[in-house]
Amino acid sequence: MNRQYRLDDGRQTLVLAAHRDRLPEVVYWGASLPEGEDLGILHAAQMLDVTGGMLDEHPDLSICPEASRTFPGQPGLIVRDNDGTPLLPKFCFASEEHTETGLTLCYEDAANALTLCAHFETDRHSGMITCWSELTATRPVHLHWLAAPVLPAPQLSDEMIDFSGRWCGEFQLNRVPWTPGMRYRENRTGRTGHEHFPGLLIPCRGATNTQGEVFGFHYGWSGGHRMIAEELPDGRRQVQWGHAARMETQAAERFASAPLYVTYSDRGLNGCAVAFQRHLRDRIVTWPKSSTARPVHYNCWEAVYFDHKLPVLKEIAERASALGAERFVLDDGWFGQRDDDTSSLSDWEVDPRKYPDGLGPLIDHVHGLGMSFGIWFEPEMINPESNIHKAHPHWALGGEDQVLGRHQKALDMANPEVRDFLYDRISKILRDHEIDYIKWDHNRVLPAPDASQTRGSYALLDRLRGDFPKVEIESCASGGGRIDFGILKRTQRVWLSDSNDGVERLRMQHNAALFLPAAITGSHVGPRHCHTSGRTLDIRFRAWVAAQRHMGFEMDPRELSDEEARVLTEVTAWWKHHRAWMLKADILRLDTADPSVTAEQQLCQTKNKFVVFAGTTDTSRQISPRPLRLTGLAPDAMYSVELVNRDSRPFWSRGPQPLKDGPVTLSGRYLMAHGLTLPWNFPHTMWVLEGDRL
Repeated sequence: MNRQYRLDDGRQTLVLAAHRDRLPEVVYWGASLPEGEDLGILHAAQMLDVTGGMLDEHPDLSICPEASRTFPGQPGLIVRDNDGTPLLPKFCFASEEHTETGLTLCYEDAANALTLCAHFETDRHSGMITCWSELTATRPVHLHWLAAPVLPAPQLSDEMIDFSGRWCGEFQLNRVPWTPGMRYRENRTGRTGHEHFPGLLIPCRGATNTQGEVFGFHYGWSGGHRMIAEELPDGRRQVQWGHAARMETQAAERFASAPLYVTYSDRGLNGCAVAFQRHLRDRIVTWPKSSTARPVHYNCWEAVYFDHKLPVLKEIAERASALGAERFVLDDGWFGQRDDDTSSLSDWEVDPRKYPDGLGPLIDHVHGLGMSFGIWFEPEMINPESNIHKAHPHWALGGEDQVLGRHQKALDMANPEVRDFLYDRISKILRDHEIDYIKWDHNRVLPAPDASQTRGSYALLDRLRGDFPKVEIESCASGGGRIDFGILKRTQRVWLSDSNDGVERLRMQHNAALFLPAAITGSHVGPRHCHTSGRTLDIRFRAWVAAQRHMGFEMDPRELSDEEARVLTEVTAWWKHHRAWMLKADILRLDTADPSVTAEQQLCQTKNKFVVFAGTTDTSRQISPRPLRLTGLAPDAMYSVELVNRDSRPFWSRGPQPLKDGPVTLSGRYLMAHGLTLPWNFPHTMWVLEGDRL
């Protein structure tokens, strides 16, 4: 008897089918099928023909491809017995469990006493399917590789899009052509990494930001991952995700993959982006104060670095508050003997030289200005030059002669004694002071990948969240080095990059929006002269780039001229006025005819309101701007569209255009089929438009 299963969420259908008791394979994944579709016929209809020079039957491309069944590609499981003997499992059906939104299928290998279960959950709100694999054994075994449920890739696809990056250059898109063989990406740094964000988008031929079919994947794990995208000799394609190989350093009786989040779109890259954004914001992140507006941040790092002087910080807080800041974050340098980055990590006690009366006077001053208070920690790290390292050198992960990163080592987070110590130090600071925000940093890679390290970090975060549920936590790792749905189950904000350069930020935010909503993506107005790129950028451009996401400031406000302060205050007030709906909006990347323009449309979920940000990063090849097409509107509806910052147009924009004078009324069809013709502008500028349905 063959077995078939079907999962639906209103926008996509996933069909699994198995020959008799074998592991099932995904025989359909795409647009929603009719309710009456005969799954038995569908299963038979997708079978490939057999010809010369090959096996008499195509081995199943199952949810865990098995080497024991002559599968010619990468297997979904590599495991050894406790004595090191390689095992070649052959799983057979054991049980199935159905719920209203999910499916669990379990299979047993009696000879090797192994059980493999695959779990699937659907979500109609976001259009996301979450799946994960679980392996159990009757005795400890050694795991080399366990894939989350394996999915096929579409045949009508010429390329895949994955992600690379670096410090101050996160979320770089790689477009890689499909060829016979394997695309293998593995992150062995022990954290999510700037270099290997665990996401993949597979567009079908002709897909763009706004149209066509795309399949999206994200692996929700913070400790390093492996991705395999393989085209087999017979033309079939498989995509595998799991922890980086050999991350499980100890034999055990149970292993599990992290959740793999997958979605199908018939609305281009944006369809996948909206699913990931909504699922992360509305299903993954737990908000400490969900009814409270997201506050405008001020972070003091680029203003003072380690040079903490109470009068200076108080003055900076006063100026930040006057500009519109609602949360003050005290960054690195408040503890131990921390005058630079060479010492004191893990000595989480207030520096009496800088704060002779403790943190209370600064916190009270900040609260008196109407702002809440946040503080920086880097709990998983330790400097050799610290009291704790001298007392407990065995708490450090790795060898004595290891290469340091930022003069520091990582702590052994798998050690309960280490976690208890960190909990005691951090919780004391939180109990003794009215603090509602932690910036949680992670500034070096691990000496070796180890899944227990990630699980230990998760455990500490979970414990702190349980005891301090109103404290919000930001995930920072030298910027965007730890961004994934696993860490975001425990945090509420990410620091996308240590670069506050508006040009770099515009690109990074545009690409990160393929997965991240505005509400969790921190973006700050940096110094006039950027500390990481050397560029000098106008305050208008810097402010509007920050206003695309969860807005904040990080410059020294004392550097601002009166005109710069006025502009920043106005943009901040605009962001506050719109944040209630913007931070719940869908971010849609726009297809632009001009490669020098990076544009997005933030569309209210009711589709009655939108904002367009159109940034110019370079000089255009043509002399006049090309029309910018919008997306996602009701074609027959009329919209009032206004250029918010029309007063900032340059002298050389001198032609008569209605947008320069006030709102214009246009149909959704016109806006999507022809587009808006914007005024001319210089590079490194941003046009901002508001639209309201009439």
